[in-house]
This record gives sequence, structure tokens and C-alpha cells, in this order.
Amino acid sequence: MRVIARKSLRQFIEGLKSHKNQKAVKSALEAWFHEASRANWKSPADVLKAYANASIVGSDRVVFNIKGNDYRLVVAINYLHQIVFIKWIGTHAEYDNIDVKTVRYED
Repeated sequence: MRVIARKSLRQFIEGLKSHKNQKAVKSALEAWFHEASRANWKSPADVLKAYANASIVGSDRVVFNIKGNDYRLVVAINYLHQIVFIKWIGTHAEYDNIDVKTVRYED
């Protein structure tokens, strides 16, 4: 899978610079990125085989739990073209205030 845009993950990690969990979040996001980059997901079922705790939201949206579910990562996946688009990342509490089906990452 091609992950767009890794920059979003880096910016989020940078935003946690003084946060006590920054290293753990960075490690968790880097692990997710490398796993997703090597994945060959053809359907939501393939995602669930790799991430049993992921939530499938609609035909293309997936929510991943990051760092023991302290954080959430929302992506859109184009299975045909093998592209993962990062749409949003934030805390579990922040996640409760978004519409996962329409949220978009903003620089």
C-alpha cells in the first residue's frame, strides 16, 4: 500500500513534542506506517485480518487504534489502487467529536 501522506503523521508527532507519550505514540505510528506500507489489502476483510481491532466505517474508511487505543487514526483506503489516505489522527476523546465518515486532515 502507498500511504499518503506520511507528513501528516510526522506533524502530529511534532505537535506532541512536550507530551510525555510522544515517544510511545511515535513508535506506534511508525510501526503502523511500516506495516501498512507492506500490506496488500484488497478489501476491508484483509484489514481486519491484520488489525482485528480496526473499525470499518463505510466502504473505504477505517479507524485504527494507536497506542493501546489512546489515539485514533482515520484513513480512507482505495483498495483497487492500493493507496491509504490519512484523514485524521487524534486522541480517543477528540475522536468522539468528529464525523469519521467526512473528516479530512488539514495542514
